[in-house]
Amino acid sequence: MTLLPANATALERAIEASVARISDVPVPLRQLVNPDTCPADQLPFLAWAVSIDTWESDWPDAIKRARVRSAISIQRRKGTVASLREVIASFGGAVAVREWWQMIPPGPAHTFALIVSLDGIVRPEATAAYAEAVIAEVERTKPARAHFTFSQALSATGALGPVAAARPALHARLSLAA
Repeated sequence: MTLLPANATALERAIEASVARISDVPVPLRQLVNPDTCPADQLPFLAWAVSIDTWESDWPDAIKRARVRSAISIQRRKGTVASLREVIASFGGAVAVREWWQMIPPGPAHTFALIVSLDGIVRPEATAAYAEAVIAEVERTKPARAHFTFSQALSATGALGPVAAARPALHARLSLAA
């Protein structure tokens, strides 16, 4: 069946024939807009679609997906402490936020301090450039009039276990003759 009029040109009929099967091409839209099922090579386009400002191709796949997953809720609450926490969580870190009125003595108005743990010992991606990307994203998310200090913390876990070793001892009695 054709939708072309009877006086269609050969070029118009050729175009119609070439695009006749275009609807047979599968387009998995639900998979493409879901950060968990989106193919890794398509994630940068999904990140652009949800307005992520910073994107590095060398980030681990889990960080990229977490950034895309949290982008909309961060945009909704931009300028709040909750959005700052969510930004840092999307980079795989934990944060402690102290606003100026929570400091002892109180700090200058409209300032806050961030203590961020990016788990640098365990995670190889927590480099200086990675920390700069976190700071840049915090700068874009924080309230416009606020200023902050950034401290990076390292956390490590370990265990101590009892270790024993047996060592044979040689005992000899020495006698002194005078």
